[in-house]
Amino acid sequence: QVQLVESGGGLVQPGGSLRLTCAASANIFSFYAMGWYRQAPGKQRELVARIDKIGSTYYADSVKGRFTISRDNAKNTVYLQMNSLKPEDTAVYSCNAYSTMTVRYWGQGTQVTVSS
Repeated sequence: QVQLVESGGGLVQPGGSLRLTCAASANIFSFYAMGWYRQAPGKQRELVARIDKIGSTYYADSVKGRFTISRDNAKNTVYLQMNSLKPEDTAVYSCNAYSTMTVRYWGQGTQVTVSS
């Protein structure tokens, strides 16, 4: 059983920044990819960013140019740097680990609220 624990969420003003952290209980290099999903109330869960074993990344159009996903394999940690935050970025952000192209493990999520 693999545990993923997110941290770093909170309340931030529009235009501000947050750095989310996902700490894994297993070697993240053993997974095909690591990613971040988000879900806001009344909205469908969406993939925000993903990074695979060789470093290829994916970003949703809504966050491209503002968010950056990265990983530290030695620390079994994945990060999501979130800049130029907008109110529509408000959501619960969850870390996930992939086997091949399928999500296998989920974290419990961390709340991000962007408001003045």
